[in-house]
Amino acid sequence: MKLYHCADARSFRALWALEEFGSQYDLINMAFPPRATYPGYLDINPLGTVPTLVDGEVTLTESAAICHYLAERNAPTPLRVAPDEPAYGAYLNWLYRSDATLTFPQTIVLRYSRLEPEERRLPQAVEDYSIWYLSRLRSVETTLTDASFLCANRFTVADIAVHYALYLGRSLGLDKRYKPNCAAYLERLMERPAFQRALELQAPT
Repeated sequence: MKLYHCADARSFRALWALEEFGSQYDLINMAFPPRATYPGYLDINPLGTVPTLVDGEVTLTESAAICHYLAERNAPTPLRVAPDEPAYGAYLNWLYRSDATLTFPQTIVLRYSRLEPEERRLPQAVEDYSIWYLSRLRSVETTLTDASFLCANRFTVADIAVHYALYLGRSLGLDKRYKPNCAAYLERLMERPAFQRALELQAPT
């Protein structure tokens, strides 16, 4: 397997998952944006986005799907919720909510607060989409009221996928507005050895 990665981008979900599973893989650290900085990247991933995971004839470009794929490939594993478990539906919902609902508004915040030239930045959009993201975190806050993890009473790749959104929010300064359960969850999972290994493996920003 080969993972194409940019530091702290959504590909961190895949990198962390690979480390949790103890997978054998090659890591290609790239500068952002890779479509402009890594020659030939558009031939590997025509979208020009990260992550890209290549596993033989299989190529995946969606971070939540990569987490799902790795969990299935490594089955049986406690990081996966099986279809016959009561929490299977919640597990899938959290996996895909992580990106479609939680990370999406953060990409608007990132673009219009940091990536665009000064004259194109939009403070109102930044605040509006920050509020959007924080409002979507209510489901995480509520779920963690009496639980350490999001589903199945154990750590799964759904936690990797959702936790990354909280971690990205931290880099954007949004963690100052996190409620207590989300704040504690963010810090607690960052202590996992695989998370720490993933941080060490990625090239510095």
